[in-house]
Amino acid sequence: MKHLSKLLFAMLFLLSFSIANAQDKNNPWAFGIGTNAVDFYPVGESAPQGAFFDEYFNANDHWNILPAPTVITVGRYLGDGFSFTAGGSLNTITRIGSNVDMNGFESVNRVDNLTYFAVDGLVSYSFGEALKWSKVDPYLGVGGGYTWVDEIGAGTLNGGLGIKYWFNDNFGVNVQSTYKHAFEDYLLNHFQHTAGIIIKFGGKDTDGDGIYDHEDACPEVPGLVQFNGCPDSDGDGIPDAEDDCPYEAGLAEFNGCPDTDGDGVPDKDDKCPTVAGLKSLNGCPDADGDGIADGDDDCPNEAGPKENNGCPWPDRDGDGVLDKDDQCPDVAGPASNNGCPEVTEDVKKTLNEYAKTILFDTGKSSIQPESEKVLKDIIAILNEYPTAKFRVEGHTDSVGSNANNLKLSKERAASVMKYLIENGVGSSRLSSEGFGEDKPIASNKTKDGRAVNRRVEINLTN
Repeated sequence: MKHLSKLLFAMLFLLSFSIANAQDKNNPWAFGIGTNAVDFYPVGESAPQGAFFDEYFNANDHWNILPAPTVITVGRYLGDGFSFTAGGSLNTITRIGSNVDMNGFESVNRVDNLTYFAVDGLVSYSFGEALKWSKVDPYLGVGGGYTWVDEIGAGTLNGGLGIKYWFNDNFGVNVQSTYKHAFEDYLLNHFQHTAGIIIKFGGKDTDGDGIYDHEDACPEVPGLVQFNGCPDSDGDGIPDAEDDCPYEAGLAEFNGCPDTDGDGVPDKDDKCPTVAGLKSLNGCPDADGDGIADGDDDCPNEAGPKENNGCPWPDRDGDGVLDKDDQCPDVAGPASNNGCPEVTEDVKKTLNEYAKTILFDTGKSSIQPESEKVLKDIIAILNEYPTAKFRVEGHTDSVGSNANNLKLSKERAASVMKYLIENGVGSSRLSSEGFGEDKPIASNKTKDGRAVNRRVEINLTN
């Protein structure tokens, strides 16, 4: 056989490579040996070859089989279901397709014994791993190689489909069919089918606990057989990986943690581990039953809301509206007005009676000094209603132009508002507006009527 020495060399090379690299924590290595069949017929080419997959299983007419161990492979697991396999194969070619004579009779196209030798690499994906099948492992792969038929050689692009069956963790059988597309016309495209045994090896025991790493759930930490190689440091019968308190013996119902005070809350979750308490309060007691643990309760013996740190809400002004809801906690008022006193119609009337007596310098917005007392009275009334908002409104008679009257009314309203703010009324509670001569409350045809129309009003806005 012309290429027997090449196959022997390939076998020795692959074996030496696998042995030199066999020690790996994930035990990724596999060695295979078997036989192969080469079929030049069902590859989609013209005679003597045939259509794709035509007579694919016609071993009698088309397969070239050398009944001996003619294939050797070494595979390495890459991770995430992917593996790389390298191999060498040897065969003798006596059949290349079929011939059809003048009468239409088909016969095997026979050739002299040709030596077939190939070296190939394949990256494959394991569906068995993805489907979590432990014994049956179908796979699909793609790769390339170099094939010689006698002295003719060419590179090939390979696509393979196969299935492995594992009898145990280390030993199985492998069947594979590979299509090889040649990059040169002088080498024919063909299928190569292989079958053989496969051995996984390279197992080790990193932690020295007598359990090989590929069976050890904790390969780097010595452990016990009953826990698949994982330890139980506190000896409570719960492996450390499942034990929430691996160094402190505890109960199975608490995942290995103790419960010192016996309140049903394990110590690791119990904020009061030496005093029995409630699960809802992480093991702490609640003497007044208000849902707040005593340690966080400012009034542990008197029930109260959490928002007030466990104490009852006060009502300083005694109006029946709790301080937390009372916008005027120091002044009594009805609940309908959020605990603040309401501005009555009488108060509104009084405000406007006072406001109408405010005097200005003629044709100006400056307030005359004698109006100071009435302004103080107005301020006192406004401050009795701290949440009420008011608008200062300015009005004029019809004497003069509409534009001047509007401007003057705005300025006088703003002047009064400024005075109120400067003397203690919150600015957020006040606004001002001028209406000029547009809203008379008496006839502008008489002197008395015009005097009435020249006024300031203070009206409630909320």
